[in-house]
Amino acid sequence: MKVFFIGDIMGAPGRKAIDQLLHKVVDRHQIDLVIGNGENVAGGLGITPEMAEYLFNAGLDIITTGNHLWKHKDIIPYIQKTDRLLRPANYPPGSPGQGLTLVHSAAGQAVAILNLEGRIFMEPLECPFRTADRELAALPPEVRVIIVDMHAEATSEKQALGWYLDGRVSAVIGTHTHVQTADERILPRGTGYLTDAGMTGPGDSVIGMERKVILERFLTHMPQKFKVASHNVQLQGVVLNISPEGKCEGLTRIQMAVN
Repeated sequence: MKVFFIGDIMGAPGRKAIDQLLHKVVDRHQIDLVIGNGENVAGGLGITPEMAEYLFNAGLDIITTGNHLWKHKDIIPYIQKTDRLLRPANYPPGSPGQGLTLVHSAAGQAVAILNLEGRIFMEPLECPFRTADRELAALPPEVRVIIVDMHAEATSEKQALGWYLDGRVSAVIGTHTHVQTADERILPRGTGYLTDAGMTGPGDSVIGMERKVILERFLTHMPQKFKVASHNVQLQGVVLNISPEGKCEGLTRIQMAVN
């Protein structure tokens, strides 16, 4: 089966890329399931119920998130009613929503999607490694295809999780840094790995924001109001080719520009 994992979708430019390019990737690669990180889809920070529905209607099957999920409070009642919008599974017990979901591809194959968040340079959440152990142990044994979004800052933490889960999941794909890495590989026991899927949004920016504003902040250390950039909009992500047994057989990074 073919899974398309979309890198962090950034504001209106990211939505534009989804509208114009997602169907092309789906058709060209014969995609069975579409997953995308949507924690920045609403104005570059957070996600709202309206934006979640927008992405679902545009073709996403599952939306993963991360540390910016709770920016808009109206997402809390929404996430409690759906199993298609995930929050990191290693949030404390009692947090709204869920971090693991089970869906079926267009061909009818069961697929589990697990959302985790790193702890290095981020919030001190529960251990993502032990959380993965717990969540995977709860899956029915017949579920062989498992995709993990590791939303984390540190490359080392993402790589460590890839090695830790090698042979137990189909792929570990990193998100959060908005910079696509070129280290895609299949680990020895059959798990596909990519440190970061990149950003779906404005390429002429500093991780999605207007360059002038970010440069001013670095130069002066004064607070600045961030603004999502708008130029050189791209769709970035990775296509995963996964066997019925859940082994990754290939990874193809995607970078497509909006005309």
